[in-house]
Amino acid sequence: MTQQSKYKMIYLDNAASTPTDSRVVEAMLPYFNTIYGNPSAIHPMGCHSSDALENARRQVAALINCHPEDIIFTSGGTEADNLALLGLTAASVTKGNHIITSQIEHHAILETCHHLEKKGIQITYLPVDRHGMVAPEAVRDAIRPDTVLVSVMAANNVIGTIQPITEIGAVCREKGVFFHTDAVQLVGHLPVDVEKSQIDLLSLSAHKFNGPKGVGALFARREVPLSPIIFGGGQEEALRSGTENVPGIVGLGMAAEIAGSEITSESARIHDLSLKLINGILNGIPGVRLNGHPENRLPNNINVSIPGIEGEYLTRELGKRGVCVSTGSACSSGTHEAPYVLLATGLERDLANCSIRLSLGKMSDEDSVRQTINILSDVCSRIRAQSVI
Repeated sequence: MTQQSKYKMIYLDNAASTPTDSRVVEAMLPYFNTIYGNPSAIHPMGCHSSDALENARRQVAALINCHPEDIIFTSGGTEADNLALLGLTAASVTKGNHIITSQIEHHAILETCHHLEKKGIQITYLPVDRHGMVAPEAVRDAIRPDTVLVSVMAANNVIGTIQPITEIGAVCREKGVFFHTDAVQLVGHLPVDVEKSQIDLLSLSAHKFNGPKGVGALFARREVPLSPIIFGGGQEEALRSGTENVPGIVGLGMAAEIAGSEITSESARIHDLSLKLINGILNGIPGVRLNGHPENRLPNNINVSIPGIEGEYLTRELGKRGVCVSTGSACSSGTHEAPYVLLATGLERDLANCSIRLSLGKMSDEDSVRQTINILSDVCSRIRAQSVI
């Protein structure tokens, strides 16, 4: 028996991926071996698959308050981000070559921007304050006559800070600049309204809100010029060629429908649990710092720095006790670098290296919160005691 197997598993890495809801799995199953036709085919089996895609499109659209025809299915949030940035800049070469984003975006945005810079696109990376907030006025000041896009994430994956996207959307609409938001961490956890927030493009991913991995979507208003980045048979209005992942898209649609019906009660439940976990950590472990905005933050995301204890080491030690946490973005794990998001907020490198992220989800409950507080306190006490011997 391994040491980890002695303990009940406590999963607190829902910002990286969530378990697929059993209702989602049930909805997906027929599309693997019963309704398996290619949705581009015109025979009855293909039509059944096509109908399933359009139903999922309506389900996703309802979650973010948009027209179903403005939903483009993708392989996930990264592809949606790439399509938004690469597709818009390619279609806007005669209008301008300047993009505005922030220093704390997901790598799917930052690496795409770095690629575009090599192609001659000019990028402005806006700074954030100590809580990880982008100022709408900073966006306004950065907009130039040749600006074609502003891309600011709705909520940060590392520290949970929620950005003022409605205010940023208003600035962009006033200035006649398209606004994209990577809402992968926000969609399904808090209400999103693309009309109210004047969002032109939005990225989302199913596995962040209890849907399957490998499927997501880009919302793009019809008036937004986009060029495809994948070419082939012209599926998804010729913006995303390739046979659609019907089971995955059905799962995305069902996850969206479930999230929409439960979002108020579930976000309140998770928020209460998070407060108990935050207070338990702050009161039980000396010197702990809560990172991110103290109030404008995702209900499920907790990022703390524990001085003197390296985050990666602590993550491994907690794993031995059955507690699954992370040091930040799972998409860049193993880099052995201080989290760039924390450094951008002005946090000292030593403290940034001593950070861990705990993110709650549907499986989280009062008992798991209590156990986590006790285990984390015990592990930190033991590590600190060993360090002074």
